[in-house]
Amino acid sequence: MTRDNELFDRALLTRRRARAASNLIAHDFLLERAAEDIGGRLEGILRDFPVCLNIGAHHGLLGDTLVRAVKPSLLIQSELCLPLVAQCHGARVVADEELLPFAPASLDLVVSALALHWVNDLPGALIQIARALRPDGLFLAAVLGGRTLQELREVLTAADAEVSGGAGPRVAPFADVRDYGGLLQRAGFALPVVDSDLIEVTYPSARALMDDIRAMGAANVLKARSKRPLLRRTLALAEEIYRSRFAAGERVRASFEVITLTGWAPDESQQRPLAPGSARSRLADALGTAERSAGEKADPKKR
Repeated sequence: MTRDNELFDRALLTRRRARAASNLIAHDFLLERAAEDIGGRLEGILRDFPVCLNIGAHHGLLGDTLVRAVKPSLLIQSELCLPLVAQCHGARVVADEELLPFAPASLDLVVSALALHWVNDLPGALIQIARALRPDGLFLAAVLGGRTLQELREVLTAADAEVSGGAGPRVAPFADVRDYGGLLQRAGFALPVVDSDLIEVTYPSARALMDDIRAMGAANVLKARSKRPLLRRTLALAEEIYRSRFAAGERVRASFEVITLTGWAPDESQQRPLAPGSARSRLADALGTAERSAGEKADPKKR
């Protein structure tokens, strides 16, 4: 069932990921980086996660990282694309990120790498994840942010406008740090943290960049995308504009913003901020200074 307000054509996304599945390992540098970062964060958490879920598992790269980082008793790899989930190790489930088939309070850890930004109902998906976690369970995910492929977006828009007199969206927009932080809070996660990493990669040409995106199975799947094929004149002009604006020596640069989301399922054992006015000592005393109201000038004799 589809809804009129859906942003992404997820059936098309699944088909493109299926086509990319056989050779994804040759184009998974961004996924590998996200998996390494998630694994490193988990290794710094001194607790066990017996039952782990990897949502949007791709070909299992993050799942393999989890096995090394936290050594779960049960690892579940969830992926909508059958040719990809077939490459995963552990318990495998074909499931849509928007319709997760997991019981409440059944998971200790939920992770995801570069999958949830393609979800149409991300607030609903995050609520399902929070519900599936046991109290004090952890959610840790890497998603693409709004600065991803900002150069390609700018260049294709300019080339389309010059050649065709108009431009449809050819690069999908993604949410920013503030948006993702608000979504974690709305979903009911405790201690939410969101941070961003802008990764710059160089390619021989804009065409090589676009070929790599297609090989990742991550080409534009916006429902409102331009249905017109990219004309040769438009592509040639786009390459020219790209090189003039975003050259990196003999190559061109491309940006990928990876935003990491962290949240815990609420539990009584977690730390909570103190209520306003409940402090038992004054900050001025701790700093060894005099307390004064806003706008009051300091008395030099009391320094």
